[in-house]
Amino acid sequence: PFLKALLFELRLLDDNKDFVESRDSCSHINKTSVYGLVIGGGELWPVVAFLKNNMIYACVPLVEQTLSPHPPLISISGISQSFELLFGIQDFLFLGQKNDTELNTKLNQLPDLFLQACPFGTLLDANLQNSLDSINFASVPHPQKQPAWRVGTYKGKPQVSISITEKVKSMQYDKQDIADTWQVVGAVTCKCDLEGNMPNVTISLSLPTNGSPLQDILVHPCVTSLDSAILTSSSIDTMDDSAFSGPYKFPFTPPLESFNLCYYTSQVPVPPILGFYQMKEEEIQVKITVNLKLHESVKNNFEFCEAHIPFYNRGPITHVECKVSFGQLEVFREKSLLVWIIGQKFPKSMEISLSGTVTFGAKSQEKQPFDEICIGGTAYLKLHFRILDYTLTGCYADQHSVQVFASGKPKISTHRKLISSDYYIWNSKAPAPVTYGSLL
Repeated sequence: PFLKALLFELRLLDDNKDFVESRDSCSHINKTSVYGLVIGGGELWPVVAFLKNNMIYACVPLVEQTLSPHPPLISISGISQSFELLFGIQDFLFLGQKNDTELNTKLNQLPDLFLQACPFGTLLDANLQNSLDSINFASVPHPQKQPAWRVGTYKGKPQVSISITEKVKSMQYDKQDIADTWQVVGAVTCKCDLEGNMPNVTISLSLPTNGSPLQDILVHPCVTSLDSAILTSSSIDTMDDSAFSGPYKFPFTPPLESFNLCYYTSQVPVPPILGFYQMKEEEIQVKITVNLKLHESVKNNFEFCEAHIPFYNRGPITHVECKVSFGQLEVFREKSLLVWIIGQKFPKSMEISLSGTVTFGAKSQEKQPFDEICIGGTAYLKLHFRILDYTLTGCYADQHSVQVFASGKPKISTHRKLISSDYYIWNSKAPAPVTYGSLL
């Protein structure tokens, strides 16, 4: 019953792909991976669950307080521990995993590892590799007490890896009565392979002269101290012109595993790609026009860039007659989807266009792709892209400014990338604007 209820909630049962009011309505939006499962006429809450690498990771945390009404998630320590354990399992199974045989071996080791890492359901160490080492080798007492997030020691070549990933979201309408919106969310991920019980590292994030200040900064508990200006810079204070522009210094004692040093937001002045999308319905046809422009300040070197134009709630696509000024157009009839493959660069003009007509057949008994939002003229184009060695804020980690207080001279590597996330351009002829909140 638990598994069936979980699969239903995660929309993984073959017989429940349709809209279900109790699960899919706007009043039941889930953004946290914490679910309430209906089992035996009652509700089991909270259940932490998510899908990753074709596996379901699920955990039922202990809650030692009243559950009706549901208390705030932040007040339930068991939920944080559940996420920590599930992420630890995920890292153990897939970090360095080369084939299915190795994966099956790791899966068979899990029951014994849980006895070490989580005896009687109490989480002691989310790093299952440490538990595996303690099973195979006698533990050696440490002369110096170690922090809770650094169980065990590293032996090998010292190295520090820093990766900055920014995700940009955008809602563009081309309407006078509703403003376009965009947002940047960044994460700095670190992996510090350093010998010693308590190595100390200081990483500095910097911005170019015209970079957008970082705001709403959240840091990992291993960070030992911070400049107050870093913590007080908030995106709520839109009228504050004295935003702190760095450098942003983070001194910390790193855990053994890869971890997120900090998260941040930023109010960049313009979205990287400006778009215009217009769709007009004419009986069984729709006429579409798309114009895209890459902003001149953005690095014109993509790992990939695609525009997806869905035509949900209609009959199958029978004919497409479209011209593109750049790139190529692919038709996925069974998905009622056009994919405009822009490629790795915009042309020198930085502007590209698509125009033409799409013809549809009659709706058949076979299920066509359906969407509660994308109905009639309320249609959209969604951009998917990734740019390596680039951030929209300009944020970077100078490897020469990284300070490491540990034995040996470590190899330091830094990486940056910008990724699109929920990057929509709505039909400007839509009868009513669709806001980001209603989309969620």
